[in-house]
Amino acid sequence: MANKLFVGGLSWDTTDDSLRTFFSQAGTVASASVISDKFTGRSRGFGFVEMSTDEEAEKAKTELNGKELDGRAIAVNDARPQEQRSGGGNFGGGGQGGGYNDRRGGGGGGHDRRDSNRGGNRY
Repeated sequence: MANKLFVGGLSWDTTDDSLRTFFSQAGTVASASVISDKFTGRSRGFGFVEMSTDEEAEKAKTELNGKELDGRAIAVNDARPQEQRSGGGNFGGGGQGGGYNDRRGGGGGGHDRRDSNRGGNRY
């Protein structure tokens, strides 16, 4: 059993400290963090709490799931391991022009491979 918990449904007003204080009802909180958007700094509405023992984590799940924190009912579940992400910041390759036969351009001059030298002189 894991002692790290996922907490969903958080108010934008919830802070790391208020999350820690709320979960201390169930035992000793090893860490508490509200996840915020890296661009705006605003809460993303969820966070993670790590309890000192598995028993305290289980107690927090049963006693605090569905309870109200800062005006919102929260969901408390076991945290899943973070999934491996692919690649860097390419985000799917958009904005670099079209694919093989796309004449819309976007940085490449609006032509495709067939428009360039076809194996001989053009003139």
